[in-house]
Amino acid sequence: MIQWSETHQSVRDMVRDFVEKEIVPHLDDLEYEGLPPYDILRKFVKTFGLDEMARASFERRIAEANNPDKKSESDSGRDAALSLIPTIEISRHAQGLVTAMGVSMGLTGGAIMSKGTLEQKKRWALPLLTLEKVGAWAITEPNSGSDAFGQMKSTAKRVDGGYRLNGNKTFITNGPYADTIVFICKLDEEGVPAEQRKIVSFVLDSGMEGLEQSKPFHKMGIGSSPTGELFLQDVFVEDDRLLGGNVNSYGRGGAKATFAQERAGIAAMALGIVERALELSVEYAKERKQFGQAIGEFQLIQLKLANMEVARVNIQNMVFRYIEMSQQGLPMSMAEASSMKLYAAQAAMDVTTQAVQIFGGNGYMREYRVEQLMRDAKILQIYGGTDEMQVLAIAKDLLRD
Repeated sequence: MIQWSETHQSVRDMVRDFVEKEIVPHLDDLEYEGLPPYDILRKFVKTFGLDEMARASFERRIAEANNPDKKSESDSGRDAALSLIPTIEISRHAQGLVTAMGVSMGLTGGAIMSKGTLEQKKRWALPLLTLEKVGAWAITEPNSGSDAFGQMKSTAKRVDGGYRLNGNKTFITNGPYADTIVFICKLDEEGVPAEQRKIVSFVLDSGMEGLEQSKPFHKMGIGSSPTGELFLQDVFVEDDRLLGGNVNSYGRGGAKATFAQERAGIAAMALGIVERALELSVEYAKERKQFGQAIGEFQLIQLKLANMEVARVNIQNMVFRYIEMSQQGLPMSMAEASSMKLYAAQAAMDVTTQAVQIFGGNGYMREYRVEQLMRDAKILQIYGGTDEMQVLAIAKDLLRD
């Protein structure tokens, strides 16, 4: 794949039109005033039929689970570009919306569809996949980040009829408003050292006794993505909430598989941010006059713009390669996937920093928007695996026998 097809461009234009009409007018309320994004996201989902597509996919998968010998149309082979184009277009203005939607529909709903029992899928998954309900995927804790499992303190203790859950989760996307939560913790087993305990997950509903959801945090960027804490004190859950139905169903592998899904769209987010930052910078360089001429006539500004375009082309080519490999059913190696995420995140931060520099004092003002793009870009180097963890993943994959 070397360019967007006519179909892709048509979809892109429709999404861009929606963003301009339905998201941009509410941008300040979303980013700075705490307006929850879910009504706007639900309108987006319904406008483009994503809820009906999710429902059809859900029904096929449930039918296949009920009748293993009966083959139905598979979701494989679908055009990956059609899922990435909305990510790119929304990220041009409000990357946080992509995060909020992706965690609810993709991470939380996806985890239940991937690892849940048939009954769990029927009970919780569909409202998440259609965004009728808001989902949160809770793994990070105050003392853990990159070492999510090693420093995990949250526990599940076996009791009569179920489990008692205790722990504190932080930096949880959608945490303040989540209706359904996948809570990841360690099984509290007597005589088993903490580092060797099984990783288990439970599906929780808001309002359960002992579960507290904090108010949204005030963050550096992606204000349109509500983030908060979860506090669990002796929350009782019955066995039917154990994801997968037994303590060996999910584990570290299940969580890591979801990590990979989370990271897949970050290059697309970076592409949207870089495209918009470059677009705004070129317009400003043509209009802004200093020393009797447009600043775009100065070679130092031209160098910045040229470097921005190089980054944009590189990220776009990475996204195109990912789409092409997905179409052919070819998985990326860990080294390549992490390389894509690492480069795209760093490039987005570099480009937006230079955009602010081109705008000068105006770039520091909210009304010119490049400062928001810069703040939004920073999270790409942190969530979905920090830059440092991507370096480790790349090196380990390269050195593996």
